[in-house]
Amino acid sequence: MMRRARTLLLTAVASLSAGSTADVGPDVSPGATRQGLPANPEYTGRFVFSRVRYHSVRRRRWGGSAWSHDYPRADQHLSRILDELTLIPTETRDTNVFDLDDPQLFRHPIAYISEPGDWDMTDEQAQRLREYVLKGGFLIFDDFERNQFDNMAYQLRRALPEVHPIQIGPEHPIFGSFFKIEDIYFPHPLVPVTPIYWGLFEDNDPTRRMFAIINHNNDIAEYWEFSDRAWFPVDITNDAYKLGINYVVWGLSH
Repeated sequence: MMRRARTLLLTAVASLSAGSTADVGPDVSPGATRQGLPANPEYTGRFVFSRVRYHSVRRRRWGGSAWSHDYPRADQHLSRILDELTLIPTETRDTNVFDLDDPQLFRHPIAYISEPGDWDMTDEQAQRLREYVLKGGFLIFDDFERNQFDNMAYQLRRALPEVHPIQIGPEHPIFGSFFKIEDIYFPHPLVPVTPIYWGLFEDNDPTRRMFAIINHNNDIAEYWEFSDRAWFPVDITNDAYKLGINYVVWGLSH
């Protein structure tokens, strides 16, 4: 069964090179309007990959904005893999970008936040994030390293002061919710660091509902984005997709 799933995943990754029409996403300055961004698709009840846009706490040296790293190709590629390999009804042509104070975000149970080392929120957005999580929303944090963790933790304390990140390992069931991953500690695509996984849990109890999965010292979306370019090893790219699928399945079912 696992061999069949691995073959399907390899096939789906390979098909992206033929099916992908989007190029690297626009560089949108923090705080900009939706000008330059495609409109979010009309809500139909299907799963739509939803990314959070935010102001950055510092200007990135190479320009652009931290929230949009790997956008939109990573978002689109994972959506296609989800549609190909699971029974989740998934929107494959379009993805969402939301500010945290956009009420439409509450229609979508999973939100992805890229580079939270640069993440900042208004007080209103912090309150809305709290409401989103406590109403059942699930957060995926990705693409940050080393002491960038400190800013992510600070922003979370503004929204959820009673909750703190708890380190988790391969024994946590989120890592086997759809695919069983042999080694969750596959390398960061660009930086020589060892991945660390953290969760946010109700009452700080790892046996209770998970509010968020935090990929520290990793950048799984980088693997998704360039899976049709053969820049990274196929096996590691597969593992990055498996993590993404596991996270979505977990977030939708818990």
